[in-house]
Amino acid sequence: MPIHETIQARKVLEHIQPYLPGKPIWEVQEELGLDQVIKVASNENPLGPSPKALEAILVSLTGINRYPDANATDLKRQIAVRSNLSPEQIIVTNGADELITLISETFLNLNDEIIVPSPSFSEYDFGAYLMGAKVVGVPFGEDYQYNVEAILSAVTQRTKIVYLCSPNNPTGTYLSKKHLHKLLDSLPKHVLVVFDGAYSHYATADDYTVGIEYVKLGYPIIVLQTFSKIYGLAGVRIGFGLASEAIVQNILKVKEPFNVNTLAQVAATAAINDDKHVEASQEANTLGRLQLYEGFSKLGLSYTESMSNFVLVRVGPKAKDVYEELLSKGIIVRYGDTWGLEEYIRISVGNPKENDTLLKAMASVLQETC
Repeated sequence: MPIHETIQARKVLEHIQPYLPGKPIWEVQEELGLDQVIKVASNENPLGPSPKALEAILVSLTGINRYPDANATDLKRQIAVRSNLSPEQIIVTNGADELITLISETFLNLNDEIIVPSPSFSEYDFGAYLMGAKVVGVPFGEDYQYNVEAILSAVTQRTKIVYLCSPNNPTGTYLSKKHLHKLLDSLPKHVLVVFDGAYSHYATADDYTVGIEYVKLGYPIIVLQTFSKIYGLAGVRIGFGLASEAIVQNILKVKEPFNVNTLAQVAATAAINDDKHVEASQEANTLGRLQLYEGFSKLGLSYTESMSNFVLVRVGPKAKDVYEELLSKGIIVRYGDTWGLEEYIRISVGNPKENDTLLKAMASVLQETC
């Protein structure tokens, strides 16, 4: 037997499946020999990055021979001003994904439990399994609405973390302020709530909350945010968390010193103050959602109303065939099997032309397939 086959990985890795991202445009172009490909699979901003962020990157290029600021000082100051918190209550990471892993490394021991409403973002499970903890899934209620009582019923002495993605990926549904408040008041004090607001900028419901007010009130909660969505900076990987100083200080103990590169830091520092780009992105998304809703209704497809920049659409038993046929036409969407939703596809809101092209292609594919 070759020596390398005797090297055994950790047992907890048996529960971990590598994350499967949506195919990039270039790969589909190469595979299918297509000149044009539309990607509406990864919830990216169709307007592109903040122009102020691009300018900041260009100005900073000559300084990349130096290590980045390990504390992300300038960005923390800007986030602190925007959120009315202190810089000590902020942690900046290599995307929100890294922060989820850091939270797991900080707070989870072997055989601890996390609670995750299901279906939701798979990285929560990844962080728990990495530490040998158990994932307790709590199904959403009707129409994928949060079931607060079911979450509370799942809590045990081993529960350490409750994850709340709001708006939730992949359903687009959200947790109202009233229900979040009830949950925070009802949970045992040893349970940390991770409130993932990656899509919070797209929420338009009157009773939505981003959760920061509960950080200020001293609840055991950490609010996650990202620059990948509304700010259009997915390619440079940067996110952040907001929590009490004590929670942040503990997480900093497991954070790598230079985890966020210089270009990401300067881009985010500029983008967070680009209100014009944010407002334009919000308006385009709201109109785009309506365009998709109208199109799906005309096609006789049911969908879940979304507070995010994507829509979960029920296609039926042949959803995988629809996904593959759309792919063959150069349109990348996300098939729902990742979340156990084999009859669904998730479609990101594109620009008006992309949305129109998608809807026309779906009409053709449905006629041929279903």
